[in-house]
Amino acid sequence: MNHTEGRQDEALQAPATPPGGAHPATRVEDPAPRHAGRTPGQAPGQTPGQASGQARPDDDSARAALLRVRAEVGKSIVGQDPAVTGLLIGLLADGHVLLEGVPGVAKTLLVRTLAAALSLDTKRVQFTPDLMPGDITGSLIYEARASEFTFREGPVFTNILLADEINRTPPKTQASLLEAMEERQVSVDGVSRRLPSPFIVAATQNPVEYEGTYPLPEAQLDRFLLKLTLPLPGRDDEIEVIRRHSVGFDPRDLAAAGVRAVAGVEDIDHARTAVARVAVAPEVLAYIVDVVRATRTSPSFQLGVSPRGATALLNTSRAWAWLSGRSFVTPDDVKALTLPALRHRVALRPEAQMDGVDVDDVLGGILGTVPVPR
Repeated sequence: MNHTEGRQDEALQAPATPPGGAHPATRVEDPAPRHAGRTPGQAPGQTPGQASGQARPDDDSARAALLRVRAEVGKSIVGQDPAVTGLLIGLLADGHVLLEGVPGVAKTLLVRTLAAALSLDTKRVQFTPDLMPGDITGSLIYEARASEFTFREGPVFTNILLADEINRTPPKTQASLLEAMEERQVSVDGVSRRLPSPFIVAATQNPVEYEGTYPLPEAQLDRFLLKLTLPLPGRDDEIEVIRRHSVGFDPRDLAAAGVRAVAGVEDIDHARTAVARVAVAPEVLAYIVDVVRATRTSPSFQLGVSPRGATALLNTSRAWAWLSGRSFVTPDDVKALTLPALRHRVALRPEAQMDGVDVDDVLGGILGTVPVPR
């Protein structure tokens, strides 16, 4: 990972001037001139009568509520808007998110604040080398009075599980999350127990070159929908962070910082239904596949993206298109999500690592060579 100041997923800025007073930022523009004559909600390649995913009145209400979340998170977090948007996309696409950054860039605080703004239950697990699988999933406890074993739920039974420093625990404990992440259930002693809905894992990790870290198994990495990088703040942002602390900001007291719930489970459920209606034209589907297949033939990668990664790119592109106020996916939506959706699903060749090649740079090069549908 390149830790140069200001490095982040700029494409994941929220739409310009969102409701709720969130910070204006750049957006992925709708390339309307490419598809002149298309009716609203009509995807590329569709005839006017085929447009699907038409916006409904309640969609605007749900979208406004979720965009207001950015303003609430901004009351405690400075300069990490792309990460906030990425977490929202993870919720809308029902997928897990991996946050990577050096210690002290507010990864944990970001997740806690997001949960508070969404009125979701969240539990935190500090991953350590001696953490056991039962410490996460729960275990059977013998009740002497009843002379029987009863199941005591672990912290995984929540809406947002904050897996803090997930790569500081051995692979055996990391693997205990696989069933929960894939099946949304926990099996103990032959009994499967469903997890609450919504449920996502928001895991933080330090860069793998840091002392005391264990690389996540490929099978677990592939379960994460997105991998977001949190950079060190720019000078102006860091001044604002210090200013807030100088006037009494306490990261342990979000209520005192003015953070309140501005959206809830109903908004998330409605948004997920709306995202499922977002239209994707055949040529955009083919573009997603071409981008993914190009990772498998890149001379810099020894491991390319699997079909699961193509599905992740599709689902996140639809969520981003909906957040941007559109009922169809454009190639620019795919470009905006390529890095966070694919960067953890590829592996550099040793010789590329020795040459200092960066995964994001290779993926950016692929986007520059794969033909874009028009």
